[in-house]
Amino acid sequence: MMDLFSQIEEPERDEIRALRKELEEANYKYYVLNMPTLSDRDFDEKMHRLQDLEARYPDMFDPKSPTQHVGSDLGKKGFEQVRHKYPMLSLANSYSREEIEDWVRKLPAGVEIVCELKYDGLSISLWYENGQLVRALTRGDGQQGDDVIDNIKTIPSIPWRIDRNDLPDSFELRGEVLLPWERFEALNKEREEQEEPLFANPRNAASGTLKLQDPKEVARRGLTAYLYYMLGENLPGKTHYERLQTAKEWGFNISDAIKVCHSVDEVMAYIAYWDTERKNLPVATDGIVLKVNNLAQQEELGYTAKTPRWAIAYKFPAEKQLTLLKEITYQVGRTGVVTPVANLKPVQLSGTIVQRATLHNEDFVRSLDIRPGDRVWVEKGGEIIPKITGKENPSPALPTGGECPSHEGRLGGVSSFFPTLCPECGTPLVRIPGEAAWRCPNEAGCPPQIKGKIEHFVSRKAMNIDGLGEETIDLFYQKGLLHNIADIYDLKLEDIAAQERLGEKSAQNILAGIEASKQVPWARVLFALGIRMVGETTAKKIARVYTSIDTLQWATAEQLCAIEDVGPQIAENIVKYFEDIRNLEILERLRQAGLQMALSDEEISNLKSQISNVLQGQSIVISGTFAHHSRDEYKALIEAHGGKNVGSVSKKTSFILAGENMGPEKLKKAEALGIKLMTEDEFLELIS
Repeated sequence: MMDLFSQIEEPERDEIRALRKELEEANYKYYVLNMPTLSDRDFDEKMHRLQDLEARYPDMFDPKSPTQHVGSDLGKKGFEQVRHKYPMLSLANSYSREEIEDWVRKLPAGVEIVCELKYDGLSISLWYENGQLVRALTRGDGQQGDDVIDNIKTIPSIPWRIDRNDLPDSFELRGEVLLPWERFEALNKEREEQEEPLFANPRNAASGTLKLQDPKEVARRGLTAYLYYMLGENLPGKTHYERLQTAKEWGFNISDAIKVCHSVDEVMAYIAYWDTERKNLPVATDGIVLKVNNLAQQEELGYTAKTPRWAIAYKFPAEKQLTLLKEITYQVGRTGVVTPVANLKPVQLSGTIVQRATLHNEDFVRSLDIRPGDRVWVEKGGEIIPKITGKENPSPALPTGGECPSHEGRLGGVSSFFPTLCPECGTPLVRIPGEAAWRCPNEAGCPPQIKGKIEHFVSRKAMNIDGLGEETIDLFYQKGLLHNIADIYDLKLEDIAAQERLGEKSAQNILAGIEASKQVPWARVLFALGIRMVGETTAKKIARVYTSIDTLQWATAEQLCAIEDVGPQIAENIVKYFEDIRNLEILERLRQAGLQMALSDEEISNLKSQISNVLQGQSIVISGTFAHHSRDEYKALIEAHGGKNVGSVSKKTSFILAGENMGPEKLKKAEALGIKLMTEDEFLELIS
């Protein structure tokens, strides 16, 4: 009999091990890589299953199990890791209103409940001392987080300093860092133009942005924040709601949607209202948070290992529809990447008609195992981006799959529905090791690549040539006037004016834009060339080091990797670009046309006047507050004199530029490693 029980138990013990591994991997991809592989609901269902199994088999308890800790967003990018004053836990999630009703009814009689919107961003903990922002920690693993204060200071809705007489000596505010919908769409449009991977949703975009090393880029992206909880000693107010209203008076961004409810009916009415109204908000929300209002009752109810018992989150169900996958087609981008696209039977989602959804790459199609004729589930990712999340078993009334007739003769080999030849030019596709995408290598002869490169070249952030839009470029390509970017500078007035929908006035405007582009500086010309993975910011950094096309042409991959933000893949792409004789011929034609292929004398003069070698080769940490300059100004001074800014103290740190209220963790580590502390005045004397 014992053997029979053992045989029954063993599969469930194996399931415990498998679930732990799957959930840890999902946590890593969600929090660290910003590439979620499970929906929130799937993750929670697996977590609940693991909790049930661990309760059934207590001998398999493991303090490292995902049931015993929150997911970690701790990174390896040089941010200082600091321990939280109070553990930063996650919330228990619920997906049914019945569960919420049960939770409310189990609370003490007469308890007040604060209902708030659940913002879908990145959790942040802000520490203030004497009214000054001194720390900004991510959730991390719940016990410690990354200090991202320099990036947080770029967010206008978060005050650096509060000048009031009624502030406690120290306090902590927690909240959510968000990327508004408008900025999210603009950022993804930029990434799409550069054929960079798109962010799946604003939460991923906000998380990725907050972990960048360049505060200027963080500021450009336009993050915002809403704050929702205050902690500390000797704080005003006896309820959560009172403290939030106090924080609002102090100048913090507190949502106006917060409401104190006194019954289940009021809670349900709040949920029903925001289930619809949230779609009109400028930022992403994915549910409602309910908290016991009275702070003493919160303490009495206490905590589990990873969640407070006095709060719960209700997650809005994702809006999805079942529809027919009619056909899979393939788009070729300007760098040759072939992207599969699902063409769907039209279906309405979140007020719009959805007919197409990206399938990303071959691996994505394989993971879903979908074929034309299948019935697929379509969701609006973040209420905006249509995405396919799975399929239903084919209906007898529908086709059961099989190859799509329009792809006959071009499919097979790679996978059931991925072409082996370029759908535009017929060239055999290649897949670079380590990449998920298949690519057409025929850069000079594949129409979408040719036109895409020209469109990128004339775009606003590149050469900014007015009048040459997508339709005009396509027309000129069809008429044989444009075959590459150098042909732009051979266009003639009579050739342009003779084209359909264009006359002499339009031709003159186009030629004026072309002439003006000859004054575009070298950094933007480099960006306009469209070298794979060389974006606008990277091009600027390269142009400061390699001040002309001639010096860049002979740079080795190793030399290029010494430039900030230039990794091995970008360096290899640059080297390969200059190894192609066709590119060299185009560059020579651009040079002859009069483009700026080097920094101007004025730019070089400015560059030289900004830079000395006083700090060459030194890695410098900045900590504390300063009297003469801001932290950002000191960072600029360090770079201007050849030094490198780093975020955390290590054996490689040359010295710490130490101001007042230096971070205690940095000070402790500096003393342990024997790192020199340099005062503000000493530093200014050094660089002078």
